[in-house]
Amino acid sequence: MTAWLGVVSRSHVLRGVGLGIAQVNHGKQPPLARMHAGDALVYYSPRTDYPDGEPLQAFTAVGRIADDELWQADEGSFRPWRRRVDWDAAAHEVPIRPLIGRLEFTVGQNWGYLLHRGLLTISDADLDIIRTEMTTAA
Repeated sequence: MTAWLGVVSRSHVLRGVGLGIAQVNHGKQPPLARMHAGDALVYYSPRTDYPDGEPLQAFTAVGRIADDELWQADEGSFRPWRRRVDWDAAAHEVPIRPLIGRLEFTVGQNWGYLLHRGLLTISDADLDIIRTEMTTAA
């Protein structure tokens, strides 16, 4: 199992959770093709909306890739690639600030630069911390 961190605005995360899907990197196929059934996916939202929403800097959803099917949706002129995800309904939004330094990927000076990739792997330890924070009562 691989743990993935996708960087997506909150409004797009909420739409994806409602549809039971994941979409990353503006609908590109290669990042989603690296995922497999059973992999974990956490969404981090730097903003409420893309591209000009209010700053948010929070983890906004956590779940597991449901299967190995990858498909292209048809939204008129936009044809993004997607995967099915079993999202954790008990998860709630958690700000990243209190976790900086506790999460392995935030230890380096330029950890924020990593997020510009749009999708990165994180350690199982980081996944456990984030999932615990997101599923513990607020």
